[in-house]
Amino acid sequence: MARHNFKKLKVWQDGIKLVRDNYRLTRTFPDFERFNLISQMNRCSVSIPSNISEGSSKSTNRHFKKYLESSLGSAFEWETQLIISYNEEYLDKNKFEELENKILQIKKC
Repeated sequence: MARHNFKKLKVWQDGIKLVRDNYRLTRTFPDFERFNLISQMNRCSVSIPSNISEGSSKSTNRHFKKYLESSLGSAFEWETQLIISYNEEYLDKNKFEELENKILQIKKC
């Protein structure tokens, strides 16, 4: 099996953009969330493209798929944290919908 060039994968590119958006968002959260929601969302968002790139190094599609599934799990986790952030009024409805659409696109890939 030929290894995947993760940098050419749209899902990886979208994941990298989500990391940027996530960091911009979490910088606006209250300080008391630093070791809770901020930390969790940052780790989750970084995990999405990281698992894709790590999986691309594997020698079989079966192993690559395992890492894609981990990435998908992180996407679902991040979406849940986004919903919590919205419920706590850390972002407005427009920003929430924009980011929710981005994570839904990633989950479709």
